[in-house]
Amino acid sequence: MEAVLGHLRGAIERGEYAIGAKLPSEAEMCRTLEVSRPVLREALRALQTMGLTVSRTGKGTFVVANAVEDPTFGDYAASDLLEVRRHVEIPVAGYAARRRTPENLDHLAHLLDRMERETDTTAWVAMDTLFHLAVAEAAQNPVFRRVIEEIRDALARQSAFLNELGGRREQSNREHRAIVEALLDGSPHDAEEAVAHHIDRVETTLTDIVRPARTDTPTEGSPEA
Repeated sequence: MEAVLGHLRGAIERGEYAIGAKLPSEAEMCRTLEVSRPVLREALRALQTMGLTVSRTGKGTFVVANAVEDPTFGDYAASDLLEVRRHVEIPVAGYAARRRTPENLDHLAHLLDRMERETDTTAWVAMDTLFHLAVAEAAQNPVFRRVIEEIRDALARQSAFLNELGGRREQSNREHRAIVEALLDGSPHDAEEAVAHHIDRVETTLTDIVRPARTDTPTEGSPEA
């Protein structure tokens, strides 16, 4: 899927498919790229998330931009989602460390154990959103939970995107483990630091996907920029 996405994204960024142009049919792209339809559709969804294309029912997929600016997950842009997460989830973790109950800790530990054993990405993503809801619940403030509920769909879409293209699952499990350990210790500072680190890593992976580093290097004797 990553290879198909890279090919299509490169073609759009190079102008081979101009803004306003319609991409070839799924059947044609599957034949040309020699991939299955599910793989192609995953790549097309990623292009749409990146803001490069839009799918119109019954009409096809059209190019709407030739550069990735700010991916959209559901109703929210990635930059807006990250900003809110920093202002909500970090302090929520501090409150959770002070107020968590034994039941909250058991629930989080059970969720984390299941996530670390899970191999199916879809199931893991569903538990990922439940994990963040459980941390909000541990803060014992229903407003915090309501806020996380509001962005739950966006979090799930972002999580699936990062796992598919950034291989984040194992790293995320380790970050979640650090959060649970801080809550278990009852340390607001450590809990806030653990969540801040988790969000930092999400942002870094997202940036690496959206704006990949150039692979071309200056040849010997050539001027460098």
